Amino acid sequence: MERIAAKYVYTLEGKDPIVEGYVAFDDTGCIRSVGPCTDYASEAVRYDGALVPGFVNAHCHVELSYMKGLFRKGTGMAGFIDQINALRDTCPQEEKVAGIARWMQTLWDRGVSAMADISNCADSFAVKAASPLYTRTFLEVFGTEPQDVPAVMEGAFRLQDSARALGLDAAPTPHACYTMSPELLTASSAAALSAGFLSYHSEESEEEEMMLRYGNGPMYENRVKAGMRTPPVTGDSSLMYFLDRLEKVHPAPYDEHVLLVHEVCMDRPGMEAVKARFRHAFVALCPLSNIFIHRALPPVREMRSAGMRLCLGTDSLSSNDDLDMVREMFCLQENFPDIPFGEILDWACLGGAEFLSKEDELGTLSPGKHPGIVLIDHLDRDGRLTTASTSRRLVASAVRRDRP
Repeated sequence: MERIAAKYVYTLEGKDPIVEGYVAFDDTGCIRSVGPCTDYASEAVRYDGALVPGFVNAHCHVELSYMKGLFRKGTGMAGFIDQINALRDTCPQEEKVAGIARWMQTLWDRGVSAMADISNCADSFAVKAASPLYTRTFLEVFGTEPQDVPAVMEGAFRLQDSARALGLDAAPTPHACYTMSPELLTASSAAALSAGFLSYHSEESEEEEMMLRYGNGPMYENRVKAGMRTPPVTGDSSLMYFLDRLEKVHPAPYDEHVLLVHEVCMDRPGMEAVKARFRHAFVALCPLSNIFIHRALPPVREMRSAGMRLCLGTDSLSSNDDLDMVREMFCLQENFPDIPFGEILDWACLGGAEFLSKEDELGTLSPGKHPGIVLIDHLDRDGRLTTASTSRRLVASAVRRDRP
C-alpha cells in the first residue's frame, strides 16, 4: 500500500478539505484510507497543493480537436455555426485521428478519469476504446426535414453498432432545437432515453431564444437564407419546447439521466420545470466556451439557489483554447468568487460522475473507489486557484464499461 500527502485533500464527501491530509491506496489505485496526518512534516511523499479525485469532463467534442486555433471569437452562435460549416472536414483523416489521440492523452495526464463525449462520426472511436479514460459517447443527430428522420436515425444506429463493437458505451442523442425537425428531436430523444442517458445543447444563446420565442434573430435568418426549416415559433423558451417534445416519448416524470448543456439563458421558470419533470437532471457548465462564442455566462448563482445539479465540461477546441478542467474551474472562481472552491471542484468531479452513473467508482476520494488521484498545484494562501494552477495525474483510475 502507498501513501501520499498534501497541504489540502479534497475527498468531496464534504466541500471543505482536510488540511495536511493523506490518501492511502493499493497497487490497483483503490483508495484504502483518507484522513489528517498525525505528523505532516514526516510524511515521505507530500505535495504543496491539493489532492483531488479524478475529474469528469461532462461535455466534450474530442473529435473536433483538429480545429484548435481556427475560429474567430465573439461571433455569436450564427457566426460560430458558419465557421463550423466552413471548416469541418478540412483536415486529412490521419491528422484528425492524431489530434484526437494527442488530446485524449492530455486529458488523461491532466487528471480526467471519465468524459461525456459527443460524436458525429466514428473518427474518435478507436482512440477512445484504447484509452484508460472512460467515455460515454453521445451520437448527435441533425436534420431539419421531417421525411429524413428514418434515414438519419438508421445512420445513428449504425454508428452506435460501430462504437459498441469496440466496447464503448454509446447511443444516439439529440443535438439542439435549431438543427432538428420536431419529429427528429422526438425520435432521437426516444433512443437516448431508451439507453438511459440523454445529452442536449440547450439555451446556449440569446439567438436560440429569439428563434423559438419570436421567429427572428441572426440564427433564424441564417436558417432561412440557407433554405432550411426552422423550429416552430412557440412564444416560450427553447427549453420548454424541448420538454414538450420529450412528452411525445413518454410522460414525465423521467427517471433517465438527462444533461442540459450550457443553459446560458436558463430562467427560474425553466429551472422549476426541469426539477418538476426529472429525477436525474444535470446542467453541464462550459464557461470558457460560452465566453469564446457569446461573451456570456450561465446564471450560476440562480442555478445553485434553485438546487440544480451542476457538472463541468470543456466543450471542444472549436470553441475553446484548451481542454483544461482547471481553467474552467478558475473561470468560474473568478466570475463567481463567492462560491467555495470545494463546491466548484464537486461539479468538476462528482457532478459528472453522477450523471454518468459512475459515482460508485468515481467522484470522491472514498475507500473502495478507484477515482484516480490528481494534484492541483500553485494554489493561493487561501487554497484557491491561481493563474498558474495546473493539474496532473498521480494515480490512475479504473472504471468499468457498461458494455463489454
